[in-house]
Order: sequence, then C-alpha cells, then structure tokens
Amino acid sequence: MARKKGRDISGWLIVDKPAGVTSTSVVNKVRWALDAKKAGHAGTLDPAATGVLAVALGEATKTVPFITDALKCYRFVVQLGASTKTDDAEGEVIATSDARPSDDEIRTALHAFEGDIEQVPPQFSAVKVDGERAYALARAGEEMDLAARPLFVESLVMIARLDADQVELEMVCGKGGYVRSIARDLGQNLGCLGHVAWLRREWSGPFEASDGISLDQIDALAKTPELDAKLLPLELGLDDLPQLKATPEGAVRLKNGNPGMVIPGADAVEWGDEAWVSFEGKPLAVGVYKSGELHPSRVFNL
Repeated sequence: MARKKGRDISGWLIVDKPAGVTSTSVVNKVRWALDAKKAGHAGTLDPAATGVLAVALGEATKTVPFITDALKCYRFVVQLGASTKTDDAEGEVIATSDARPSDDEIRTALHAFEGDIEQVPPQFSAVKVDGERAYALARAGEEMDLAARPLFVESLVMIARLDADQVELEMVCGKGGYVRSIARDLGQNLGCLGHVAWLRREWSGPFEASDGISLDQIDALAKTPELDAKLLPLELGLDDLPQLKATPEGAVRLKNGNPGMVIPGADAVEWGDEAWVSFEGKPLAVGVYKSGELHPSRVFNL
C-alpha cells in the first residue's frame, strides 16, 4: 500500500472563508498549501456563507469533535416576505407574502428559538436519508419528511432592522444548528415567510473569524515558512476541557494507550470528567479522569 504523501504537521489554521466556495475545497487548498498529509475541518459552512472555518492538520484532527461540540456565533440577515427551496438566497422563490412584522413582533418571536429547541433541517442539507444526502434527493425533486433534531440556542437577538424587508440577527448556539431553518421557521411563525439573505460565522469555540487568514493569503504564502508560522497549537481544540499533567511513568503508559497517573493542574477535575493531559509541555492524550489516572480515548503522536 502506497504511503500518503505530505508532511506530518499538526495544528490549526483558521480561515476566514469567502462566499462561493465549499468547506471541502478550503480544506483541500490548506492541505496543498501546507503540503500536509492529513487535514479536516470543524463544522461545515454552506458555500454562500462566510466566516471562521477551523482547519485541523495532522494530530489536531483528533480534537475536531471538541470544536464541533463547542458554542458558535452566527451573524445573519433574514429576508422577509419570501420562502425559497433552499431556505437561502441561492434557491428558487416558492412562496411570497406582503405581511411585514414590527420590530417588537420580531423580538418577541425570537424567544421561541432560545434554549433547548427542536429543529427540522433544510431539505437542501447534508443530513442522511436512507444513506443518501438530503440535498442530493432534493436536487432530484424529492420531498422528504426530515426528523426534528435537538439544538441548544444560548441566545438569538435582533441586531438591526435594515429595512422593512430585512432584519439582522445574531445567534449563539451549540452543535448541529441550521441558520437557514431558523430563518424559515421565524418567517413562518411571524406569518411573513423568510429565508437567509447572507450568513457569517463570527466565531467557533476559541477561534475568531477576525483572526482568520484569507484564501488569497494562503495562495500567496503557500509552501513557505510564513504559512507554517500561522498554525495555532493543537491544544486550542481542547480549550473547553480541564488540563492535567502526566507523571513520567504515567506518560509512558498513556503513550501506549493505557491509563496513566496524572497530577491535577489549576483546572478543577472530578472523577469521570473528560480532560486532556500534557507531558513536558506537549499534549499527550484526551480521556476520562478516574482515581488519579487518565483513561485515554485519543492519544497524540507528536
């Protein structure tokens, strides 16, 4: 079997994704520009969406689930008065309404979308239906009854009423949120219909769009030490977990995938908590803390 070509480099590159490209194409460009053997991303953005796309390289790919699970912030504009096939501006308009809610009516309606809610994904989404992606079935003209999914919304607030037809909102939510579903359902609840006009992910876990690198910069710095210098450390992906330190003997055991002795650090940790452990300043493993040991679920080969 041929070895996968590329360098063994690990860390995060934060990209400020432009509109018009897929998340996968951004990952492929980053992998090429860094000549990296392995790359992945934490949380897909629709092609029309912009903002933070966190690209994990090498061993950092093992921390992707923690960023995917972290809170995220979206800034978006809802176009009132029309629903579309795709629930965004890319799709064909399928219904219109002359009704326009007041600012107070919008603010009141937003409360129904806060806390633990159930959300039906858009027909044009990556949800799997009998092994097929929903968007592939939707493109083929199929209508699907997609099951509602739980979503935690920490906040949903109105930033500005741009005009009678457009309202700018900001949402902070957990894993699996579809902003297009929020726009669709808000429009339905208000009786005026709605879809997403534009969407930007401002931050995702510890990563900010304002700190992101553009695709033009990636092109300009491709295959240079300057681009390597933009890599952020792997452990940023573990920002929400308490940190422990391994004893020398514990480090040897953990490297081999076995439970190892650890010393609690400044972070409070209790029996059964998920945590990560370092040794001599390097991330070593993620796992569950039990009786002075970390039982590893992921081991980093750095």
